[in-house]
Amino acid sequence: MTWDDRLDQWDVERELAAQLEDSDWVTLQEASTRTGVSRAALRTWYRGELIPSRLVDGPHGPQRLVPLAMVATRAQESPRLRRGAQRRLGEEAQLALLEHRVAELEARVAALERGAENQTDGSAGTDGP
Repeated sequence: MTWDDRLDQWDVERELAAQLEDSDWVTLQEASTRTGVSRAALRTWYRGELIPSRLVDGPHGPQRLVPLAMVATRAQESPRLRRGAQRRLGEEAQLALLEHRVAELEARVAALERGAENQTDGSAGTDGP
């Protein structure tokens, strides 16, 4: 490789780095975590050219980046992924309702226990000869 070739390659790498800094390109792991799309699905999407991807040098070697906005849009269009998200939201809502119901029941039990203690304390003075 000649010196001029290396300089040209370096210019291209700098332009790519500048573009990546100003965009929403993320690693496959981050895209998966933020959108709920499996890494396998992301690989299928970029291999099938359904979403763009870029290979860049990472701390442990080359890593693939994908545009987060496009992944999120495609995930919203997927009925299976949408159902999974709705199910997770449904489970979270059910959990919140159950937590609320348990708190209500704990308050009622505490009130009943206070009432029973008051009855026991009040009747102890009336058991005289």
